[in-house]
Amino acid sequence: MTTTFPSPTALRSTTTPDVTVTPHVTVVTERCAGCQECVVRCPTGALAMDVATWTVVADDATCVGCRQCLRTCPFSAIDVSGPLLAGERTPVAALHSPEPLLGSLAETRLGFTSFDAALSEATRCLQCPDPTCVRGCPVHNDIPGFIAAIRDHDLAGAHEVLRRTTLLPDVCSRVCDQALQCEGACTWSLAGGTPIAIGALERFVTEEAPVPPLMRTSTRGRGLSVAVVGSGPAGIAAAWDLAAAGAEVTVLERDPKPGGLLGWGIPDFTLPAAVAERPWHQLVEAGVKLRCGVEVTPAEVELLLGEHDAVVLAMGAGSAIRLPVAGGDLGSVIDATEFLTSAETALREHTPLPCLEAVSPRDGRPARVLVVGGGNTAMDVARSARRFGAEATCVEWMNERFAPVRPDELAEAREEGVDVRFSTTLVRLEGSEGRVQSACLQRTRQSSASKRPEVVAGSEETVGVDLVVMAMGYRKYADFASSLPPRIVTRVAEGLPSRAWQASGILAVDAPDFARHQPVGKLALGRESALSTSAIPATERVWVAGDALVGPSTVVESMAQGRRAAKALLSRLGNGRSGLDATPGSVLIAVESRGGHTRAKAEEIAAELRRHGSKVTVAALTEVGVPEVAAADLLVVGTWVEGLVVAAVRPAKAARHFVKSLPQLGDTPVAAFCTYGVNPRGAVWELADSLVQRGGRLVGSAAFGPRGGDSVTRFVDSLVGSAATASPVSR
Repeated sequence: MTTTFPSPTALRSTTTPDVTVTPHVTVVTERCAGCQECVVRCPTGALAMDVATWTVVADDATCVGCRQCLRTCPFSAIDVSGPLLAGERTPVAALHSPEPLLGSLAETRLGFTSFDAALSEATRCLQCPDPTCVRGCPVHNDIPGFIAAIRDHDLAGAHEVLRRTTLLPDVCSRVCDQALQCEGACTWSLAGGTPIAIGALERFVTEEAPVPPLMRTSTRGRGLSVAVVGSGPAGIAAAWDLAAAGAEVTVLERDPKPGGLLGWGIPDFTLPAAVAERPWHQLVEAGVKLRCGVEVTPAEVELLLGEHDAVVLAMGAGSAIRLPVAGGDLGSVIDATEFLTSAETALREHTPLPCLEAVSPRDGRPARVLVVGGGNTAMDVARSARRFGAEATCVEWMNERFAPVRPDELAEAREEGVDVRFSTTLVRLEGSEGRVQSACLQRTRQSSASKRPEVVAGSEETVGVDLVVMAMGYRKYADFASSLPPRIVTRVAEGLPSRAWQASGILAVDAPDFARHQPVGKLALGRESALSTSAIPATERVWVAGDALVGPSTVVESMAQGRRAAKALLSRLGNGRSGLDATPGSVLIAVESRGGHTRAKAEEIAAELRRHGSKVTVAALTEVGVPEVAAADLLVVGTWVEGLVVAAVRPAKAARHFVKSLPQLGDTPVAAFCTYGVNPRGAVWELADSLVQRGGRLVGSAAFGPRGGDSVTRFVDSLVGSAATASPVSR
């Protein structure tokens, strides 16, 4: 093959190699700025710099067509044609239909069955220098790292890599929707190909070598007592990291056994009991106190704070959503929680399912179960019903292309005899003597995922049913949702993404085919915003994580937030600290500076804080978001004063808008300062009061003028010495 290189002055658009054999890179040198973004991210070394012209040159002989360069070039100076040299994805064995299905607990989705198969798949990984798969993973597993360990036949090393970020590799490898996370963000997926089977490789590691137990990794939590409310993925993660740091942890769970969703919400044929229960066996063995059958009400959180140094609220979103239709109050209409909880027990104990026994027809025909919903929970309900011999039908009003269900779970459900009807909605239920007998269904149409389905007039159909299960999802418990400060936490990133996210290339592809045409980059960035918020306490000494924070979320997201909350708790209270009763460790000074005077004053304050031992970051307001605020032990906001003394004097408009955009600060220590030319009047108090209104705990304020005003030294002394107690806003 002849390799061509771009000339300094012309496009490389002449003779192109046979694209059916090898990829071909075209560099538009007139656009190339020599920034080297593509060079540092090319996984095969196919790109280099021409030092004479300081533009990129490409070597087709080493290019695999991954198109990482195309996605990361900020000037659109690169194009890649030809095939993806990704190799075929190694098949994973699957058991879609256990025989016999009746009463079966057999796991239906298997992983790699041999080391050779795992190695074959591991070799497809490009070991990208800036791996987008890591950004797509909610806990940021070092995916290239653990895959490299598999290549080296080092399963212990693979575990060591994984345990840096995840506590549930055996669970997540089974229940994660990898297509919308790590695999959907794999460079092969972003290029339009088939990604590495990351989930199957992670599962292989956990099946071939046991997940290591909890180990003490620091003493940062020594002397701390923490109550964790909820024992699901977020609670597991928070308890694990707190215990690993030496804290005394007590977990309170309302159900009779721990695990939350892992215990009752995912059937054994998807998540075996031994895997779901593993983390709690290890936590209890490590000394975590587990109290099941204890329901904590919002009013009792204050009591817990009297007994413990901090509380982590990690209860799941357990309030089932029910479709408000006529007949929905009939006795044989239940929710997915009730069904799955009883089904799990009955399958394990090989006993009849009470809710089915109560409605079983006397003529011996199978009970007819209608499941309202078409997501993964609905599939779990329907597949469980099939294991008790019932007929199962799922109705989902969304089009199949847009429904939130994993394709493999949908295929398995249909293989097991579940009738799944998309573009169909429940209109009403009819029955007598308190029991449902029939359901009226109606067709819907939906043109895109962003549009609600429309009911098709005249398409009604009546079907006979004996039991209806509402499996439309869950919402946060209303009592806790109303008792916490107003925190609208969504998984949507606002503003311009950071340079690191843009440069990685994960945002360059709107909707990869493998990701079911979902925007994996935007989804990943949105998860980051919620993850950062979990580090900010909701109120003094109270952190919230998982479903309690963002509503129904995935196992891996909840785990990530539980870990982040625990880390923030240790940072704020660990090693005997109580709030900021000592020099603040990490200080963020966010500044609005028009002429440079406010920035200069911020640098003076920073220098003085550094002399006290603080780590200080000074940044413009436009550079500060939730992650930066969440990482700070102390937030200082500085601005200049705008307006006329004879009229109105206020903090600069940009500073006022910045404070309004902040999340609830949950007793985070805050301070305010301003610079002024003539008279600040009440500007600094207005700024300070706005920070308090966002939930901050004011520890200092100052106004600096051209001929005196407050002293920087005195202001910093107030930040260091008065941080343990709240300073009221006064005028």
